[in-house]
Amino acid sequence: MLAEAHLSAIVQSSDDAIISKTLDGTVVSWNPAATRIFGWTEGEMVGQSIRTIIPADRQDEEDDILARIGRGERVRSFETVRQRKDGGLLHVSLTVSPILDPGGRIIGASKIARDVTDRHAAQAAHDESELKFRMLADNISQLAWIASPDGALTWYNQRWYDYTGTAFEQMQGWGWAAVHHPEHLDRVRDHFSACIAAGTEWEDTFPLRGADGRFRWFLSRAKPIRDEGGAIVNWFGTNTDVTELLEKEEQIRSLMMEVNHRSKNMLSVVQALVRRSGGNDAAFLERFENRLASLSANQDLLVRRGWAAIPIGELVEAQLATVGRQARSHVHARGPAFDLSPRSAEIIGMALHELATNALKYGALSRPEGQVSLAWQSLPGDRLVIEWREAGGPRLNGPPQAPGFGTTLIHHIPARSLKADVVLAYEPAGLVWRLECDGAIARSLAN
Repeated sequence: MLAEAHLSAIVQSSDDAIISKTLDGTVVSWNPAATRIFGWTEGEMVGQSIRTIIPADRQDEEDDILARIGRGERVRSFETVRQRKDGGLLHVSLTVSPILDPGGRIIGASKIARDVTDRHAAQAAHDESELKFRMLADNISQLAWIASPDGALTWYNQRWYDYTGTAFEQMQGWGWAAVHHPEHLDRVRDHFSACIAAGTEWEDTFPLRGADGRFRWFLSRAKPIRDEGGAIVNWFGTNTDVTELLEKEEQIRSLMMEVNHRSKNMLSVVQALVRRSGGNDAAFLERFENRLASLSANQDLLVRRGWAAIPIGELVEAQLATVGRQARSHVHARGPAFDLSPRSAEIIGMALHELATNALKYGALSRPEGQVSLAWQSLPGDRLVIEWREAGGPRLNGPPQAPGFGTTLIHHIPARSLKADVVLAYEPAGLVWRLECDGAIARSLAN
């Protein structure tokens, strides 16, 4: 009796629905959990068919269950859908076992039903999320991949396999090296390993071999994915095909080199015409040719930089190179990084060239002990200041009586084009030229 009472208590307090039925499906017992899960009370269900809780489209399941129980089989846990009293459907996990009388005859079945609706919903949400991830990952234009914290790759998107013609077994871990160009592999692997070890974002450009055996160039990036504690749990990377972009850049670079070459030819023609029509004015010819050389140096720098931002340090070196090594060694140039627009670089470059050639002929660079200090800085309020200061040259007695075109290059053009404050002081110790302008104008001035 004690054992029966104990068993009854277990059935009554169970969180799972425990139901017994006859071999024709008539409900014999119905515990409180069955009421909570399905909505029908014990009084409503005892004596009724178990088919009451089975949706119309799943009635064949009960036929199969009763047939198997009649053969003495146990129906092990399987998931299906059952119906609540209010018409709602829920997911349940069922286990059905035969009930035997003392003589061993099968007289009915016991059913244990566990509500797995929440778990099923969570799984469905996970499956949907997985589907969306796959849909996104496999349809983006990039090759994508995931690596473990030590850099070993653990996943690739479908585009990777479509492009490389490989399988995961070939590519997992560090197997990706097989599709890299051998001339770039060591560099790429060393750089990637260094970023993995340092935990910093990785970026590189290199060729990858496609399934057709041809190599294409890819811009590749990887970002560390960290947990709440900051530890790296994965790396997420992409490879973007930039072959056409690089080819177009090369075409543009070649075109610009051709334009530069033709421009220089034109300057040579102009130079020849000036020589033929300049008579015996050697000083004029020399100064004119020097200015052409300055324009040529500026153009070389602009072409090399793709007509983009020009670092002022490079501009200074390009212009001072035209005065020769000996004179250049007496010019002390210094200043922070600052990018000029192409037009600003042309204006300032011509001014610096004019200052250098004047110093070489008449100023500090005309004497062995002469020195030039060329400094630039960015002041508060985004003000660019450039100063040329000579010392150790011939003593000056004031400005020239008849300023020439050089003054226009040094003073008037920068003042007008850059909206700059330009100071040109002929101090006894040497020439001082100072330009101050809005840094934003110098960075963005258009032609």
